[in-house]
Amino acid sequence: MPQFLINSKDIDNNKIVISDKDNFNHIAKSLRIKKGEKLLLIDENQIQYETVVDEVSNKEITVNVENSYKSFRRLDFRLYLAQSPLRSDAQSIVIEKATELGADGVYPVFTDNCSVNRDIIKKKIERWQKIMFEAFKQCERAYVPKCFELTDLKTIAGMQKDGYKIIAFCERYTDLTLSEYCKETPILKDDKIIVIIGPEGGFSQKEFNLFKEYNIPMLTLGNLILKAETAVITALGNVIYEYYRKN
Repeated sequence: MPQFLINSKDIDNNKIVISDKDNFNHIAKSLRIKKGEKLLLIDENQIQYETVVDEVSNKEITVNVENSYKSFRRLDFRLYLAQSPLRSDAQSIVIEKATELGADGVYPVFTDNCSVNRDIIKKKIERWQKIMFEAFKQCERAYVPKCFELTDLKTIAGMQKDGYKIIAFCERYTDLTLSEYCKETPILKDDKIIVIIGPEGGFSQKEFNLFKEYNIPMLTLGNLILKAETAVITALGNVIYEYYRKN
């Protein structure tokens, strides 16, 4: 069963009352939860609550708290994806998997070879945020990641001045691997890492020049040709692996 986000104000003497419409409908009507069944909740402070249902009425659910603790389902560093959106279901998969892998946020980036129109991307932001929220519930994340508004590569590159470490995966353009890069620039606890992934058609020469101008490392995922959604999952997974391999 997924976890559900609550407000800490709803907690009183080890009892929690769930009355907001979305949570109530999901728990009481979709899941048909009954008295005596267990329910996992989490609040805005990343405190997780193991609870048992005490009462289900027509408008609210009351549960008793059996155990509470700080959620540990988060990475030790901040991970962000800056990615050129894909068409249809492929982008939904990217958003869902980035959330499952622990990304703190996704920056949709309009690139020269982007396969989706700007206006369409802007209209999709709300839907992608909802996908993130559902994935947050399903995989028991400590907090809900954010889908940011549409931006561009120059804006992302400029975030280096705010302390972000930025890397770009550029197939067929480099032979520098993430592992080799991390030997010189290891990922540290509490680092803020932005992983850039391009569109299905790849980056333009102008974009490669931008990476050089901002000294953004250009890395490879190997000799195989990966679909863009596969590249996202592989790149994020590899970054996480490199961190925990060294720490």
